[in-house]
Amino acid sequence: MLKFTPILLAIIYAVAMYRFSVWRTRRELDSRSTELADPKLKSMTDRLAQALDLPRIRVHIYEIDPVNGLAAPDGRIFITRGFYRKFQQGDVTAEEMASVIAHELGHVALGHTRRRMIDFSGQNALRTALAMLLSRFLPGIGVWIANGLTSLLAARLSRSDEYEADAYAAALLTKSGIGTGPQKSLFTKLEELTQSRGGAMPAWLMSHPKTKERIAAIDALDARWT
Repeated sequence: MLKFTPILLAIIYAVAMYRFSVWRTRRELDSRSTELADPKLKSMTDRLAQALDLPRIRVHIYEIDPVNGLAAPDGRIFITRGFYRKFQQGDVTAEEMASVIAHELGHVALGHTRRRMIDFSGQNALRTALAMLLSRFLPGIGVWIANGLTSLLAARLSRSDEYEADAYAAALLTKSGIGTGPQKSLFTKLEELTQSRGGAMPAWLMSHPKTKERIAAIDALDARWT
């Protein structure tokens, strides 16, 4: 029985972390966001909604500075204040913002948002169990190895989700008449912004695929659909 104790503890920890993460995420987003009201972006979201046969698509502004878009486990779509500021300054077009919204809609439609929350809890549980087991045989470095293995797993799962959301967004943008051009041009802009703040990490450790690889994947979709 004792040899199964780390696994049982990890499962209990995973469930507790999942519930806490959902609660904390919802509370954070509720307290620091408001619904976006921008005529230019509404015209874009209306086109996306029409392509999806929906009455409307709501987008919220998340009051943080980093440039990012995200989808909550409850299906809400968020654009950060920093990202919206780039749009207001003319650094990002309305069509490029629409590509971000389409990408986040992909995460929701494909079930990534809920699964990521579960994956996060599961990875923490796996990290805990591995650290407890490996530390018995490799004192001092067992925890380090456990952290490294779970980080690699998380990065691989996240990159897979990004490719799937990119493909969903490409299809939605094409159907709505916006096209994939803004999607690809935004990738390049974001890469330049990231590189201006420091060097890039190796692709196999990044949670997002490399820009060239993402653009190539969308080009392949365009060629197939054409």
